[in-house]
Amino acid sequence: MSERGPQRAKPGPPRWQDVAGDPKVRPGKRPPMRPMTTTLWAYPSQHYDGAKTVQGDKTYTGGTPSWVIWQLLTRYTREGDTVLDPMCGGGTTLDVCADIGRVGVGYDLVPSRPDIKQSDARGLPMKDDSADFVFLDPPYSTHIDYSNHPDCIGKLDSSEAAYYEAMAGVFDEVYRVLRDRRYMAVYISDSWRKQRGVAGGVFMPIGFELFAMLRENFRPIDVVCVVRRNSKLRQGNRHMAAAKDNFFIRGFNYLLIFKKEEA
Repeated sequence: MSERGPQRAKPGPPRWQDVAGDPKVRPGKRPPMRPMTTTLWAYPSQHYDGAKTVQGDKTYTGGTPSWVIWQLLTRYTREGDTVLDPMCGGGTTLDVCADIGRVGVGYDLVPSRPDIKQSDARGLPMKDDSADFVFLDPPYSTHIDYSNHPDCIGKLDSSEAAYYEAMAGVFDEVYRVLRDRRYMAVYISDSWRKQRGVAGGVFMPIGFELFAMLRENFRPIDVVCVVRRNSKLRQGNRHMAAAKDNFFIRGFNYLLIFKKEEA
């Protein structure tokens, strides 16, 4: 009988990344930025290691992780494309665009810096079919005080219809300004709050609600789970309260990816 040769190892995930998509890296170091290949994304820092050490205003509360925007733009856009962020916040999208050669256009109800233009996301001063990609990181309810502007969507409770009516207006504008056969993404989290007299508190499945709204006009491409690394996840007293009061701390954000396809 002939001897069997050595067994070939089965292919596994890239060495720089584990199965969960979490880059393996020494403590205090950032791994090289490469496209994520699973629907579970994680990165050990809020910001990627590029030409700048920080993308966006580091003092802005509720800033988007810059590596999430980098992943989207490197996959769904090309150099020179126009990228719109109609809720630009601290300007992270604009800085990522500058790093990788995209044309960033940012609007906000209350601009935090000069390169962000003032506008309500429900009424953008842009021409139809003028953006190649749209990124949105909208308010998740009333947890963060974004501004004192009376039209701020962040003042609307996501357990009430007014919040979703406002977001429907934003999505209508996104559809109008986005070019046909181009992509958009929404970075969003569900919400939970404790309420007297309600056992288990009030859970608001914002991600599911917005997904259902978006698919009325856009084609779903995928849903990515983005691991959250905020300070609340490291607070022991908060974990004790979650176990005692029977609720879950938000451990991930949805990344809803859609495509515009007319007719």
